[in-house]
Amino acid sequence: MNLVLACILAYVVSQLVVAAWFARRVRNEADYLLAGRRLGPWLGTFSVFATWYGAETCVGAAGEAYAEGMSGVLADPFGYTLGIVAFGLFFAAGLWRRGLITLADLFRARWGVGVERLAALIMIPSSVMWAAAQIRAFGQILASVSEVGLLVAITLAAVVVILYTAIGGMWADAVTDLVQGIVLIAGIVALFSVFIALGGAEQLIAQPLARLDPTHNRSALDVLETLAIPIFSTIAAQELASRALSMRGARLAARATVGAGALYLVLGLLPMMIGLGAGAFLGPDRESEQVLSLFAQRYLPLPLYILFLGALVSAILSTLSGALLVAGSLFAHNVVAPLFPQVHESGRVRLDRAAVVLFGILAYAIALASDSIYALVQESSALGTAGILVLLVFGLWLPRVGARPSAYAALAVGTLSYVIGAHALETEAPYLLSVGLALAAYLLSAPLARAPRTRAAADPG
Repeated sequence: MNLVLACILAYVVSQLVVAAWFARRVRNEADYLLAGRRLGPWLGTFSVFATWYGAETCVGAAGEAYAEGMSGVLADPFGYTLGIVAFGLFFAAGLWRRGLITLADLFRARWGVGVERLAALIMIPSSVMWAAAQIRAFGQILASVSEVGLLVAITLAAVVVILYTAIGGMWADAVTDLVQGIVLIAGIVALFSVFIALGGAEQLIAQPLARLDPTHNRSALDVLETLAIPIFSTIAAQELASRALSMRGARLAARATVGAGALYLVLGLLPMMIGLGAGAFLGPDRESEQVLSLFAQRYLPLPLYILFLGALVSAILSTLSGALLVAGSLFAHNVVAPLFPQVHESGRVRLDRAAVVLFGILAYAIALASDSIYALVQESSALGTAGILVLLVFGLWLPRVGARPSAYAALAVGTLSYVIGAHALETEAPYLLSVGLALAAYLLSAPLARAPRTRAAADPG
Protein backbone atom coordinates (compact mmCIF):
# COMPACT_ATOMS: atom_id res chain seq x y z
CA MET A 1 0.00 0.00 0.00
CA ASN A 2 1.48 3.39 -0.96
CA LEU A 3 1.68 6.35 1.42
CA VAL A 4 -0.97 8.42 -0.37
CA LEU A 5 -3.58 5.65 -0.26
CA ALA A 6 -2.72 4.88 3.37
CA CYS A 7 -3.29 8.51 4.35
CA ILE A 8 -6.63 8.63 2.53
CA LEU A 9 -7.83 5.42 4.16
CA ALA A 10 -6.71 6.59 7.60
CA TYR A 11 -8.64 9.82 7.11
CA VAL A 12 -11.75 7.94 6.02
CA VAL A 13 -11.53 5.55 8.99
CA SER A 14 -11.36 8.58 11.31
CA GLN A 15 -14.69 9.73 9.89
CA LEU A 16 -16.18 6.35 10.76
CA VAL A 17 -14.92 6.71 14.33
CA VAL A 18 -16.53 10.16 14.58
CA ALA A 19 -19.81 8.77 13.25
CA ALA A 20 -19.82 5.95 15.81
CA TRP A 21 -19.09 8.39 18.65
CA PHE A 22 -21.89 10.81 17.77
CA ALA A 23 -24.36 8.01 17.13
CA ARG A 24 -24.75 7.91 20.93
CA ARG A 25 -26.61 11.22 20.75
CA VAL A 26 -29.36 9.76 18.57
CA ARG A 27 -32.43 9.10 20.72
CA ASN A 28 -35.26 9.93 18.34
CA GLU A 29 -35.95 10.78 14.71
CA ALA A 30 -35.32 14.50 15.16
CA ASP A 31 -31.87 13.67 16.57
CA TYR A 32 -31.08 11.38 13.66
CA LEU A 33 -32.39 13.54 10.81
CA LEU A 34 -31.88 17.07 12.23
CA ALA A 35 -29.28 16.69 15.02
CA GLY A 36 -32.01 17.57 17.53
CA ARG A 37 -32.22 21.06 15.95
CA ARG A 38 -29.16 22.02 17.99
CA LEU A 39 -26.50 23.00 15.44
CA GLY A 40 -24.70 26.23 16.31
CA PRO A 41 -23.15 28.77 13.92
CA TRP A 42 -19.94 26.85 13.20
CA LEU A 43 -21.52 23.46 12.61
CA GLY A 44 -24.44 25.05 10.76
CA THR A 45 -22.32 27.13 8.40
CA PHE A 46 -19.83 24.38 7.61
CA SER A 47 -22.60 21.82 7.21
CA VAL A 48 -24.20 23.88 4.43
CA PHE A 49 -20.86 24.76 2.82
CA ALA A 50 -19.36 21.27 2.89
CA THR A 51 -22.56 19.60 1.69
CA TRP A 52 -22.77 21.85 -1.37
CA TYR A 53 -19.05 21.95 -2.16
CA GLY A 54 -18.73 18.61 -3.91
CA ALA A 55 -15.96 17.25 -6.09
CA GLU A 56 -17.72 18.67 -9.13
CA THR A 57 -17.37 22.16 -7.63
CA CYS A 58 -13.58 22.19 -7.52
CA VAL A 59 -12.76 19.66 -10.23
CA GLY A 60 -15.64 20.70 -12.48
CA ALA A 61 -15.14 24.45 -12.11
CA ALA A 62 -11.42 24.17 -12.87
CA GLY A 63 -12.09 21.96 -15.89
CA GLU A 64 -14.82 24.18 -17.33
CA ALA A 65 -12.72 27.32 -16.83
CA TYR A 66 -9.78 25.61 -18.55
CA ALA A 67 -11.88 24.51 -21.52
CA GLU A 68 -14.39 27.35 -21.92
CA GLY A 69 -13.17 30.31 -19.87
CA MET A 70 -15.62 32.26 -17.70
CA SER A 71 -18.57 31.22 -19.85
CA GLY A 72 -18.14 27.68 -18.55
CA VAL A 73 -18.47 28.55 -14.86
CA LEU A 74 -21.77 30.41 -14.74
CA ALA A 75 -23.45 27.54 -12.92
CA ASP A 76 -20.63 26.72 -10.52
CA PRO A 77 -19.67 28.64 -8.47
CA PHE A 78 -21.89 31.62 -9.37
CA GLY A 79 -25.29 30.00 -9.86
CA TYR A 80 -25.07 27.75 -6.82
CA THR A 81 -23.86 30.66 -4.68
CA LEU A 82 -26.91 32.70 -5.66
CA GLY A 83 -29.17 29.74 -4.86
CA ILE A 84 -27.68 29.22 -1.38
CA VAL A 85 -27.85 32.93 -0.51
CA ALA A 86 -31.40 33.28 -1.83
CA PHE A 87 -32.53 30.31 0.24
CA GLY A 88 -30.94 31.82 3.33
CA LEU A 89 -32.50 35.24 2.79
CA PHE A 90 -36.04 34.23 1.82
CA PHE A 91 -36.76 30.64 2.91
CA ALA A 92 -34.57 29.35 5.77
CA ALA A 93 -36.17 31.23 8.68
CA GLY A 94 -39.74 30.66 7.51
CA LEU A 95 -39.20 26.92 7.13
CA TRP A 96 -37.45 26.65 10.51
CA ARG A 97 -40.35 28.32 12.36
CA ARG A 98 -42.76 25.67 11.13
CA GLY A 99 -40.96 22.89 12.99
CA LEU A 100 -40.62 20.69 9.90
CA ILE A 101 -38.36 17.70 9.38
CA THR A 102 -38.53 17.68 5.56
CA LEU A 103 -39.95 19.92 2.84
CA ALA A 104 -42.57 17.25 2.22
CA ASP A 105 -43.91 17.97 5.73
CA LEU A 106 -44.79 21.48 4.57
CA PHE A 107 -46.61 20.05 1.57
CA ARG A 108 -48.57 17.66 3.79
CA ALA A 109 -49.69 20.49 6.07
CA ARG A 110 -50.77 22.57 3.10
CA TRP A 111 -52.13 20.05 0.59
CA GLY A 112 -52.44 16.69 2.32
CA VAL A 113 -50.73 13.31 2.57
CA GLY A 114 -51.01 12.46 -1.13
CA VAL A 115 -49.08 15.54 -2.21
CA GLU A 116 -46.52 14.88 0.53
CA ARG A 117 -45.81 11.37 -0.76
CA LEU A 118 -45.71 12.37 -4.42
CA ALA A 119 -43.31 15.22 -3.68
CA ALA A 120 -41.06 12.92 -1.65
CA LEU A 121 -40.97 10.34 -4.44
CA ILE A 122 -40.06 13.06 -6.94
CA MET A 123 -37.25 14.44 -4.76
CA ILE A 124 -35.64 11.09 -3.94
CA PRO A 125 -34.16 10.32 -7.42
CA SER A 126 -32.39 13.68 -7.45
CA SER A 127 -30.61 12.91 -4.18
CA VAL A 128 -29.75 9.36 -5.24
CA MET A 129 -28.19 10.53 -8.54
CA TRP A 130 -26.20 13.19 -6.71
CA ALA A 131 -24.95 10.53 -4.31
CA ALA A 132 -24.05 8.26 -7.24
CA ALA A 133 -21.92 11.01 -8.77
CA GLN A 134 -19.97 11.40 -5.53
CA ILE A 135 -19.48 7.64 -5.12
CA ARG A 136 -18.04 7.44 -8.62
CA ALA A 137 -15.78 10.45 -8.00
CA PHE A 138 -14.50 8.93 -4.74
CA GLY A 139 -13.85 5.63 -6.46
CA GLN A 140 -11.87 7.33 -9.21
CA ILE A 141 -9.68 9.09 -6.66
CA LEU A 142 -8.93 5.82 -4.87
CA ALA A 143 -8.21 4.10 -8.18
CA SER A 144 -5.89 6.91 -9.31
CA VAL A 145 -3.60 6.62 -6.26
CA SER A 146 -3.44 2.83 -6.03
CA GLU A 147 -3.35 -0.36 -8.03
CA VAL A 148 -6.96 -1.31 -7.20
CA GLY A 149 -9.40 -1.29 -10.09
CA LEU A 150 -12.26 1.17 -10.43
CA LEU A 151 -14.86 -1.45 -9.42
CA VAL A 152 -13.09 -2.22 -6.14
CA ALA A 153 -12.49 1.47 -5.46
CA ILE A 154 -16.13 2.46 -6.06
CA THR A 155 -17.30 -0.44 -3.88
CA LEU A 156 -15.03 0.63 -1.03
CA ALA A 157 -16.18 4.23 -1.36
CA ALA A 158 -19.83 3.22 -1.21
CA VAL A 159 -19.41 0.94 1.82
CA VAL A 160 -17.58 3.58 3.86
CA VAL A 161 -20.05 6.42 3.31
CA ILE A 162 -23.16 4.25 3.65
CA LEU A 163 -21.83 3.03 6.99
CA TYR A 164 -21.00 6.37 8.57
CA THR A 165 -24.17 8.07 7.30
CA ALA A 166 -26.43 5.22 8.47
CA ILE A 167 -24.73 5.03 11.88
CA GLY A 168 -24.54 8.68 12.91
CA GLY A 169 -27.21 10.55 10.97
CA MET A 170 -27.17 14.36 10.97
CA TRP A 171 -25.06 14.63 14.14
CA ALA A 172 -22.20 12.67 12.60
CA ASP A 173 -22.80 14.39 9.24
CA ALA A 174 -22.55 17.88 10.73
CA VAL A 175 -19.44 17.19 12.81
CA THR A 176 -17.63 15.47 9.96
CA ASP A 177 -18.71 18.34 7.70
CA LEU A 178 -16.84 20.73 10.00
CA VAL A 179 -13.70 18.59 9.88
CA GLN A 180 -14.04 17.99 6.15
CA GLY A 181 -14.71 21.68 5.50
CA ILE A 182 -11.50 22.70 7.30
CA VAL A 183 -9.46 20.10 5.38
CA LEU A 184 -11.12 21.21 2.15
CA ILE A 185 -10.27 24.87 2.71
CA ALA A 186 -6.67 24.04 3.65
CA GLY A 187 -6.19 21.86 0.56
CA ILE A 188 -7.67 24.30 -1.95
CA VAL A 189 -5.87 27.31 -0.43
CA ALA A 190 -2.55 25.40 -0.50
CA LEU A 191 -3.02 24.54 -4.18
CA PHE A 192 -3.98 28.10 -5.06
CA SER A 193 -0.97 29.47 -3.16
CA VAL A 194 1.35 27.29 -5.23
CA PHE A 195 -0.44 28.44 -8.40
CA ILE A 196 0.18 32.09 -7.48
CA ALA A 197 3.80 31.41 -6.50
CA LEU A 198 4.42 29.87 -9.94
CA GLY A 199 3.15 32.98 -11.72
CA GLY A 200 -0.54 32.23 -11.87
CA ALA A 201 -1.57 35.85 -11.32
CA GLU A 202 0.34 36.94 -14.41
CA GLN A 203 -1.33 34.20 -16.43
CA LEU A 204 -4.76 35.38 -15.30
CA ILE A 205 -4.01 38.96 -16.27
CA ALA A 206 -2.80 37.79 -19.70
CA GLN A 207 -6.05 35.93 -20.50
CA PRO A 208 -7.78 37.01 -23.74
CA LEU A 209 -10.91 39.08 -23.18
CA ALA A 210 -13.06 36.41 -24.81
CA ARG A 211 -12.12 33.93 -22.08
CA LEU A 212 -13.17 36.43 -19.43
CA ASP A 213 -16.58 37.07 -20.99
CA PRO A 214 -19.21 34.98 -19.13
CA THR A 215 -21.58 35.15 -22.10
CA HIS A 216 -19.04 34.32 -24.84
CA ASN A 217 -20.63 32.20 -27.60
CA ARG A 218 -23.82 31.77 -25.54
CA SER A 219 -27.31 33.00 -26.30
CA ALA A 220 -29.29 34.93 -23.71
CA LEU A 221 -31.64 31.95 -23.30
CA ASP A 222 -28.71 29.60 -22.76
CA VAL A 223 -27.27 31.90 -20.08
CA LEU A 224 -30.64 32.05 -18.29
CA GLU A 225 -31.03 28.26 -18.43
CA THR A 226 -27.50 27.72 -17.14
CA LEU A 227 -28.14 30.00 -14.16
CA ALA A 228 -31.72 28.86 -13.51
CA ILE A 229 -30.80 25.21 -12.90
CA PRO A 230 -28.39 25.79 -9.98
CA ILE A 231 -30.34 28.69 -8.47
CA PHE A 232 -33.82 27.16 -8.49
CA SER A 233 -32.72 23.58 -7.80
CA THR A 234 -30.70 24.76 -4.79
CA ILE A 235 -33.67 26.66 -3.35
CA ALA A 236 -35.86 23.56 -3.80
CA ALA A 237 -33.29 21.08 -2.44
CA GLN A 238 -34.10 19.04 0.66
CA GLU A 239 -30.34 18.79 1.32
CA LEU A 240 -30.20 22.54 1.97
CA ALA A 241 -33.51 22.65 3.84
CA SER A 242 -32.41 19.88 6.22
CA ARG A 243 -29.30 21.87 7.18
CA ALA A 244 -31.33 25.00 7.90
CA LEU A 245 -33.89 23.00 9.90
CA SER A 246 -31.09 21.45 11.99
CA MET A 247 -29.93 24.79 13.39
CA ARG A 248 -30.99 26.04 16.79
CA GLY A 249 -32.90 29.14 15.71
CA ALA A 250 -34.61 30.77 12.74
CA ARG A 251 -32.28 33.76 12.61
CA LEU A 252 -29.23 31.50 12.80
CA ALA A 253 -30.63 29.33 10.01
CA ALA A 254 -30.80 32.37 7.74
CA ARG A 255 -27.45 33.89 8.70
CA ALA A 256 -25.47 30.65 8.64
CA THR A 257 -26.87 29.73 5.22
CA VAL A 258 -25.97 33.14 3.76
CA GLY A 259 -22.52 32.89 5.35
CA ALA A 260 -22.05 29.43 3.85
CA GLY A 261 -22.99 30.86 0.44
CA ALA A 262 -20.29 33.53 0.75
CA LEU A 263 -17.73 30.89 1.78
CA TYR A 264 -18.82 28.73 -1.14
CA LEU A 265 -18.18 31.58 -3.58
CA VAL A 266 -14.72 32.34 -2.23
CA LEU A 267 -13.62 28.71 -2.25
CA GLY A 268 -15.26 28.16 -5.65
CA LEU A 269 -13.33 31.03 -7.23
CA LEU A 270 -9.93 29.52 -6.39
CA PRO A 271 -10.12 26.33 -8.52
CA MET A 272 -11.87 28.37 -11.22
CA MET A 273 -8.87 30.73 -11.41
CA ILE A 274 -6.45 27.80 -11.44
CA GLY A 275 -8.38 26.38 -14.38
CA LEU A 276 -8.28 29.69 -16.25
CA GLY A 277 -4.50 29.89 -16.00
CA ALA A 278 -3.67 26.18 -16.14
CA GLY A 279 -3.06 26.17 -19.89
CA ALA A 280 0.27 27.92 -19.38
CA PHE A 281 1.44 25.13 -17.04
CA LEU A 282 -0.15 22.03 -18.57
CA GLY A 283 -0.65 22.89 -22.23
CA PRO A 284 -3.91 23.37 -24.16
CA ASP A 285 -4.99 19.80 -24.89
CA ARG A 286 -5.52 18.18 -21.51
CA GLU A 287 -8.70 16.38 -20.46
CA SER A 288 -10.62 19.17 -18.72
CA GLU A 289 -11.82 17.17 -15.70
CA GLN A 290 -8.22 16.11 -14.98
CA VAL A 291 -6.73 19.62 -15.01
CA LEU A 292 -6.85 20.26 -11.27
CA SER A 293 -5.45 16.82 -10.39
CA LEU A 294 -2.71 17.07 -13.03
CA PHE A 295 -1.66 20.48 -11.76
CA ALA A 296 -1.56 19.16 -8.19
CA GLN A 297 0.44 16.06 -9.18
CA ARG A 298 2.99 18.10 -11.13
CA TYR A 299 3.58 21.05 -8.81
CA LEU A 300 2.72 20.06 -5.23
CA PRO A 301 5.25 18.43 -2.90
CA LEU A 302 4.04 15.13 -1.47
CA PRO A 303 2.69 16.50 1.87
CA LEU A 304 0.66 19.17 0.08
CA TYR A 305 -0.48 16.68 -2.55
CA ILE A 306 -1.82 14.43 0.19
CA LEU A 307 -3.56 17.47 1.70
CA PHE A 308 -5.09 18.26 -1.69
CA LEU A 309 -6.40 14.70 -2.08
CA GLY A 310 -7.78 14.97 1.44
CA ALA A 311 -9.62 18.10 0.32
CA LEU A 312 -11.16 16.26 -2.63
CA VAL A 313 -12.16 13.31 -0.45
CA SER A 314 -13.66 15.73 2.08
CA ALA A 315 -15.72 17.44 -0.61
CA ILE A 316 -17.04 14.10 -1.79
CA LEU A 317 -17.77 12.59 1.63
CA SER A 318 -19.70 15.60 2.91
CA THR A 319 -21.85 15.89 -0.22
CA LEU A 320 -22.44 12.15 -0.47
CA SER A 321 -23.47 11.66 3.15
CA GLY A 322 -25.89 14.58 2.92
CA ALA A 323 -27.54 13.23 -0.22
CA LEU A 324 -27.96 9.73 1.24
CA LEU A 325 -29.42 11.08 4.48
CA VAL A 326 -31.95 13.13 2.52
CA ALA A 327 -33.04 10.25 0.29
CA GLY A 328 -33.46 8.01 3.33
CA SER A 329 -35.37 10.62 5.33
CA LEU A 330 -37.82 11.39 2.54
CA PHE A 331 -38.59 7.73 1.96
CA ALA A 332 -38.76 6.62 5.58
CA HIS A 333 -40.31 9.72 7.15
CA ASN A 334 -42.70 10.83 4.41
CA VAL A 335 -43.56 7.67 2.47
CA VAL A 336 -43.27 4.64 4.76
CA ALA A 337 -43.69 5.87 8.36
CA PRO A 338 -47.17 7.41 7.83
CA LEU A 339 -48.38 3.92 6.87
CA PHE A 340 -47.40 2.66 10.34
CA PRO A 341 -48.38 5.39 12.82
CA GLN A 342 -48.01 3.02 15.78
CA VAL A 343 -44.22 2.72 15.31
CA HIS A 344 -42.33 4.36 18.21
CA GLU A 345 -39.29 6.64 17.90
CA SER A 346 -36.64 3.94 18.05
CA GLY A 347 -38.46 2.09 15.28
CA ARG A 348 -38.55 5.24 13.16
CA VAL A 349 -34.80 5.69 13.57
CA ARG A 350 -34.19 2.09 12.50
CA LEU A 351 -36.42 2.70 9.49
CA ASP A 352 -34.44 5.84 8.60
CA ARG A 353 -31.16 3.93 8.84
CA ALA A 354 -32.47 1.10 6.71
CA ALA A 355 -33.60 3.61 4.06
CA VAL A 356 -30.14 5.22 4.01
CA VAL A 357 -28.57 1.80 3.37
CA LEU A 358 -31.16 1.00 0.68
CA PHE A 359 -30.54 4.19 -1.28
CA GLY A 360 -26.80 3.93 -0.74
CA ILE A 361 -26.87 0.55 -2.49
CA LEU A 362 -29.00 2.04 -5.27
CA ALA A 363 -26.60 4.98 -5.70
CA TYR A 364 -23.71 2.49 -5.84
CA ALA A 365 -25.44 0.61 -8.67
CA ILE A 366 -26.04 3.84 -10.59
CA ALA A 367 -22.40 4.86 -10.09
CA LEU A 368 -21.25 1.58 -11.61
CA ALA A 369 -23.58 1.95 -14.59
CA SER A 370 -22.71 5.57 -15.32
CA ASP A 371 -19.69 6.90 -17.18
CA SER A 372 -20.09 10.62 -16.45
CA ILE A 373 -19.98 12.37 -13.09
CA TYR A 374 -20.94 15.69 -14.67
CA ALA A 375 -24.04 14.26 -16.36
CA LEU A 376 -25.25 12.73 -13.09
CA VAL A 377 -24.88 16.05 -11.26
CA GLN A 378 -26.67 18.05 -13.95
CA GLU A 379 -29.55 15.58 -14.13
CA SER A 380 -29.89 15.44 -10.35
CA SER A 381 -30.14 19.24 -10.18
CA ALA A 382 -32.86 19.59 -12.80
CA LEU A 383 -35.02 16.49 -12.42
CA GLY A 384 -38.27 17.19 -10.59
CA THR A 385 -37.24 20.40 -8.88
CA ALA A 386 -39.51 22.70 -10.94
CA GLY A 387 -42.71 21.49 -9.29
CA ILE A 388 -41.05 21.37 -5.85
CA LEU A 389 -39.96 25.00 -6.26
CA VAL A 390 -43.48 26.12 -7.15
CA LEU A 391 -44.97 24.29 -4.16
CA LEU A 392 -42.33 25.70 -1.83
CA VAL A 393 -43.10 29.28 -2.87
CA PHE A 394 -46.86 28.89 -2.62
CA GLY A 395 -46.74 26.77 0.53
CA LEU A 396 -44.48 29.20 2.37
CA TRP A 397 -45.41 32.63 1.02
CA LEU A 398 -48.81 32.32 -0.70
CA PRO A 399 -50.62 29.67 1.33
CA ARG A 400 -54.11 30.86 0.40
CA VAL A 401 -53.61 30.50 -3.36
CA GLY A 402 -54.43 27.14 -4.91
CA ALA A 403 -55.70 23.84 -3.56
CA ARG A 404 -54.74 20.15 -3.75
CA PRO A 405 -55.35 19.75 -7.53
CA SER A 406 -53.00 22.69 -8.11
CA ALA A 407 -50.20 20.94 -6.21
CA TYR A 408 -50.65 17.65 -8.07
CA ALA A 409 -50.69 19.52 -11.39
CA ALA A 410 -47.50 21.46 -10.65
CA LEU A 411 -45.59 18.35 -9.57
CA ALA A 412 -46.70 16.25 -12.52
CA VAL A 413 -46.33 18.91 -15.21
CA GLY A 414 -43.00 20.20 -13.89
CA THR A 415 -41.43 16.74 -13.83
CA LEU A 416 -42.84 15.43 -17.11
CA SER A 417 -42.16 18.62 -19.05
CA TYR A 418 -38.49 18.56 -18.06
CA VAL A 419 -38.04 14.89 -18.97
CA ILE A 420 -39.76 15.37 -22.33
CA GLY A 421 -38.07 18.69 -23.09
CA ALA A 422 -34.57 17.52 -22.16
CA HIS A 423 -34.59 13.94 -23.44
CA ALA A 424 -37.27 13.65 -26.13
CA LEU A 425 -37.55 17.08 -27.75
CA GLU A 426 -34.06 18.29 -26.72
CA THR A 427 -35.25 21.87 -26.38
CA GLU A 428 -32.74 24.66 -25.72
CA ALA A 429 -34.03 25.53 -22.24
CA PRO A 430 -35.93 22.51 -20.86
CA TYR A 431 -35.54 23.52 -17.23
CA LEU A 432 -36.89 27.04 -17.66
CA LEU A 433 -39.73 25.53 -19.66
CA SER A 434 -40.52 23.08 -16.85
CA VAL A 435 -40.57 25.86 -14.23
CA GLY A 436 -42.87 28.01 -16.34
CA LEU A 437 -45.22 25.13 -17.10
CA ALA A 438 -45.30 24.00 -13.46
CA LEU A 439 -46.24 27.53 -12.38
CA ALA A 440 -48.89 27.78 -15.10
CA ALA A 441 -50.31 24.37 -14.17
CA TYR A 442 -50.57 25.41 -10.52
CA LEU A 443 -52.34 28.68 -11.26
CA LEU A 444 -54.66 27.28 -13.93
CA SER A 445 -55.69 24.42 -11.66
CA ALA A 446 -56.43 26.68 -8.71
CA PRO A 447 -60.14 27.14 -7.96
CA LEU A 448 -61.60 30.60 -8.39
CA ALA A 449 -62.54 30.68 -4.73
CA ARG A 450 -59.85 30.86 -2.11
CA ALA A 451 -58.65 27.57 -0.67
CA PRO A 452 -59.73 26.86 2.91
CA ARG A 453 -57.38 28.27 5.51
CA THR A 454 -55.00 25.50 6.66
CA ARG A 455 -52.52 25.00 9.43
CA ALA A 456 -49.69 26.01 7.07
CA ALA A 457 -51.62 29.15 6.05
CA ALA A 458 -52.23 30.10 9.69
CA ASP A 459 -48.51 30.10 10.42
CA PRO A 460 -47.12 33.51 9.45
CA GLY A 461 -43.57 32.08 9.13
